[in-house]
Amino acid sequence: MIIATGGAVRLTGSGLGCPTWPTCTAGSLVPTEELSYHSLIEFGNRLMTGVVGIIALIVFLLVLRIRRERRDLFVLSFIVGVGIVAQAIVGGITVWTGLNPFIVGFHYLSSLALVCVTAAFLARMDSPTGPRERAVPAWYAALTHATSAVLLISIVFGVLTTGSGPHSGDAEAGRTGFDSELLEHVHAWPGYALLVMTLVLVIAAGSLRLPTLGWSIALLVVELVQVGVGLYQARNGLPTLAVGVHMVLAALTAAAMTLVIMRLKRPVAATADSEVGASAAASAR
Repeated sequence: MIIATGGAVRLTGSGLGCPTWPTCTAGSLVPTEELSYHSLIEFGNRLMTGVVGIIALIVFLLVLRIRRERRDLFVLSFIVGVGIVAQAIVGGITVWTGLNPFIVGFHYLSSLALVCVTAAFLARMDSPTGPRERAVPAWYAALTHATSAVLLISIVFGVLTTGSGPHSGDAEAGRTGFDSELLEHVHAWPGYALLVMTLVLVIAAGSLRLPTLGWSIALLVVELVQVGVGLYQARNGLPTLAVGVHMVLAALTAAAMTLVIMRLKRPVAATADSEVGASAAASAR
């Protein structure tokens, strides 16, 4: 949700709707009557930071009680909480610098990183504690990590492409100065490689009955939609709605990739329990 509202700020040219930070104007915390609808869009995104921060704080306080038993959840929730505060500050810096495209891009990449941490929290939340072991062949794990690296490259070039294009957040905001048409192609190349590599992961997971099958299929589906949206926006003059959907889909892609990686390992206790169950079944026969 906050990535969607952040995208709306940029795509509607509302990045400087509230010209100061942490207040909206020099004399008001909230938008005033003199300001345009751009200020409402920008202020709405600022309010979302508060909503996300409150939820993260509640989760952290709940996990705090079980921090000894679930140190993994404690660390992940702490990272999210600190990250949200840091993101609020970075958002203020983007305003102070007149929407510097590199800082705006860093702001978006940091949001995706927090999405990945949150996805990891959700994956571990229902998983038993204790040591973990690899649940897939070594080559499959290596290919998965290589796929995640290609995804990162694609996202970084996507951010650079947006920073050099027309959707800068404000008519007066600067651009990166890079060739946006060239960057569109450079952004697409790792995107296509990502699609092929994910397809290999799905086929291998299905053939070998690996625990990554479900989330690798989900990853492939999101990527197919993402490629379709990307081609549409590139051939239709970068319509704002399509660009916004593309930004949100990138977050979903990163989350799905994180969950595939989380499925590469399984608790050792689960393996032992399955072996005991298999032995008991064999003895019964």
